[in-house]
Amino acid sequence: MDIFEKHQVRDLNLELLAKQVVEGFIIGLHRSPFHGFSVEFAEHRLYNQGESTKTIDWKVYARTNKLFSKKYEEETNLRCQIVIDHSSSMLLKANSEAGAGLSKLEFSALAAASLMTLLQKQRDAFGLSIFGESIETHTKAKSSNQHFKLLTVFLQKMLADTSRKQTNAAAALHNIADSIHKRSLVVIFSDMFDDVDKQNELFSALQHLKYSKHEVILFHVVNKDKEIDFDFDNRPYEFEDMETGERIKLQPNQIKAHYTQQVQSYTDALKLKCLQYKIDFVEADINKGFKEILQAYLIRRKKMNV
Repeated sequence: MDIFEKHQVRDLNLELLAKQVVEGFIIGLHRSPFHGFSVEFAEHRLYNQGESTKTIDWKVYARTNKLFSKKYEEETNLRCQIVIDHSSSMLLKANSEAGAGLSKLEFSALAAASLMTLLQKQRDAFGLSIFGESIETHTKAKSSNQHFKLLTVFLQKMLADTSRKQTNAAAALHNIADSIHKRSLVVIFSDMFDDVDKQNELFSALQHLKYSKHEVILFHVVNKDKEIDFDFDNRPYEFEDMETGERIKLQPNQIKAHYTQQVQSYTDALKLKCLQYKIDFVEADINKGFKEILQAYLIRRKKMNV
């Protein structure tokens, strides 16, 4: 993460950074239990014993000593819709003495661009949805390089917009569930910090995605130390609600026990709903790297058998 700690993502080439993340991840795959996942073959799939040998690519076999079947146009690739929460709470930065760590929004943008890079390697189609109080950007899933570049422009534009805005995740997810291709993979990057009174609405929106036959991965983007564990020195602080601007002065130890209990209760309820709806829930701590993001995608993709 050294290169990202020195600069803000919005000031750098998002496409280049994403390629660096993916290249590092692919190198790591060969040293991990996940080395069997294919991230290179865009027009081939592993040959299954018993199938016709007519589709085997013998040239690939000569180079790799592995049997791969040629992939034809009628074999449908994956469609993936990447959904990013653009509410102001996503502007919270990672832990850093210099204050230059990635924000939750920057982390999500770079993770999304990295996923797009990996999807493109496999000739899979990907679309992008960005929401705050309403849906700001929504594209269909395509796999072209031109489409990839367009989506990186949308991501950079999102990062440049730091205006204060609240979230309406439930309404956005309902709209997205109805507007994308059936049986898509929906990847959500959000801290899921919505109005407590709207909790059931949010859970209903997640259920709607599954009802529409989509596979779903929810990356719960958080600064775990600060937002979940409430790890602050016991001295006076002034805390600000990043979405409403409301401020309060207090010492962390005065509320830490109550705060962590409430946050844990909400997180447990969210995890339980995801388990019930068969949604992959992945904690995405912005103080860590992107390995778990890409790994979770590969695991889900393999389960979808596409």
